[in-house]
Amino acid sequence: MAGGVLVALAVVVLACGAGGALARRLGQPAVVGEIAVGILLGPSLLGWAWPEGQRWLLPGEVLPYLGVLGDLGLIAFMFLVGLELDLGLLRGQGRAVVAVSQASVWVPLGCGGLLGLGLYGSFAPEGVGRAEFALFVAVALSVTAFPVLARILTEQGLYGTPVGALAMACAAVVDVVAWCLLAVVVAVAGGGGAGAGLGRAALAGVFVAGMWWGVRPLLGRAARWRWRPGRGAGGGVVVALFGGLCLAAYATDALGVHALFGAFVFGAVVPRGVKGVERAAERMRDFAVPVLLPLFFVGSGLRTDVGALGAGGGGGWLWAAAVLAVAVAAKWGSATAAALAAGRGRRDAVLLGALMNCRGVTELVVLNVGLGLGVIGVELFTVLVLMALVTTAVTGPVARALAAGGSGGRGAGGGSARARTPRRG
Repeated sequence: MAGGVLVALAVVVLACGAGGALARRLGQPAVVGEIAVGILLGPSLLGWAWPEGQRWLLPGEVLPYLGVLGDLGLIAFMFLVGLELDLGLLRGQGRAVVAVSQASVWVPLGCGGLLGLGLYGSFAPEGVGRAEFALFVAVALSVTAFPVLARILTEQGLYGTPVGALAMACAAVVDVVAWCLLAVVVAVAGGGGAGAGLGRAALAGVFVAGMWWGVRPLLGRAARWRWRPGRGAGGGVVVALFGGLCLAAYATDALGVHALFGAFVFGAVVPRGVKGVERAAERMRDFAVPVLLPLFFVGSGLRTDVGALGAGGGGGWLWAAAVLAVAVAAKWGSATAAALAAGRGRRDAVLLGALMNCRGVTELVVLNVGLGLGVIGVELFTVLVLMALVTTAVTGPVARALAAGGSGGRGAGGGSARARTPRRG
């Protein structure tokens, strides 16, 4: 058993590392290559072309162990996403942030809900209610990948520009709203109907309030007195932060929301600008992102079966095209229109819409939650994974073309950016 786990770990980490490096050479964020490798190692290619080899490389008995390690990597990653949130980006951009972020949440949410009603008859698992199915599809279409977006902005030289700062601020708001909506979906899917769902959502709100007004000041004191350079700013901070995020994840899991929500909130309340925290986060990032997170991508890839979309006359591919079209039109179109209404120039508005259309890792997290709850099945999971991959892959080239052909982010009404360099792509 141990030998099989070690072989599988080596295959996954090396393959995803190579995929990420290739993606970067092609001008894409590394996550595009890692997601693609995860899909290729699953039944979509390796399991179809060489099933015996797939069973040897990724035998069924080792997958639960890989899944646990991948979940740990994902929890650490969501903590880092929360830690990257910079609410200071909201200053001076209130009108545009409110307009773009709310439009790019609620318009895709409404379109996704209507699309979910249309998908229900063909894709809903047995026993799943129409309302929770449609709500989940709506949330899946409303997501923007905050960490991947930060990496794209950095690579394109847009992170310190007004349009880059606006995109980051809007993505931060969208991330928070999307996680709150997902918490409602998880609560409803957990049983007890809408009343129980609202009750669990209220408990999640209490948890957030307790973290913000209770845990956050305590962490601030620890940062001032214990995590200064020379006083516990080494491995002890890593232990404290990892233990804290695990406890926060356990708390929200016990509330019936989701463990990832707790890790995300814990990251959001950890104090910024503390060297001990920054070094500890860097150590966690250096291991969790390249080593543990690829196990999550492969787990997603093993659940993705592109070949199944061609069954039954190719109707699955027609639905996949419809989902992609609705997702792009709703997110890109709504963000562009809102930016124009807020006084941004046409080029910057289109660029902002393209950036908000990036879904990346955040989308995969949401989809795996839905699949784990049984709200969606493998076929719709595959459709939505492909949508996430395509919308993420087009973001970089479109941003590069628009930035090269225009002002590079100096649109009307722009403010100054707080350019804290992101760490994940």
